[in-house]
Amino acid sequence: MEKIKILIADDHAIVREGIRRIFEREQDMKVIAEACDGEEAVRQATSLKPDVAIIDISMPKVDGIEATKQIKALCRNINVLVLSAYDDDQFIFSLLEAGAAGYLLKDVRSIQLVDAVRAVYNGESVLHPSVARKVLDRFGQISSKPKEEKPLELLSEREMEVMKLVTRGLSNKDIADELCLSVRTVQGHLVNIFNKLNVSSRTEAVVHALKEGWVTLDNVT
Repeated sequence: MEKIKILIADDHAIVREGIRRIFEREQDMKVIAEACDGEEAVRQATSLKPDVAIIDISMPKVDGIEATKQIKALCRNINVLVLSAYDDDQFIFSLLEAGAAGYLLKDVRSIQLVDAVRAVYNGESVLHPSVARKVLDRFGQISSKPKEEKPLELLSEREMEVMKLVTRGLSNKDIADELCLSVRTVQGHLVNIFNKLNVSSRTEAVVHALKEGWVTLDNVT
């Protein structure tokens, strides 16, 4: 079985140890590195290329926001999952703008963290419930502004249909059922969408679509 390679970045050793123990119980996961600050997180990520980097916001030298920006700039395929004690708007939006695939608060249960790692590994969106509403409200307001970039100049009509359903939070199977397609075909459309938008997760794709006004809150709710 191919294991999901994980990097844990947090400036508290006891937190890193606790997270490592959670993943050590999972047969499909392996912690390949730990980092105690953002600078080390970037260095470990670029040299070891984990599948998922779990990043805290408040870290010495380089904070989680800048670390996420650098990791995504250097290794686009690494999916960043933020695990933070803070749900302040400024942190949430800065990290999503930086390319984070998910944002969880540290009050989540261990099984939720494990499920989140599997989800972002598969390119899915993972947002804590209190974070998700803020994201939709914020980027939904932005999406009402006219943009120069037109979606159908970049995405095909079918890809836009898939994108709108992704924004609503539907799974690949649900999207396949809605559009009368196979799950494999939906996965192919998502790969094309990610490549065209230069992203590696649903979260990044949804943020892009909302910011560009391709989808609105009416599409989501």
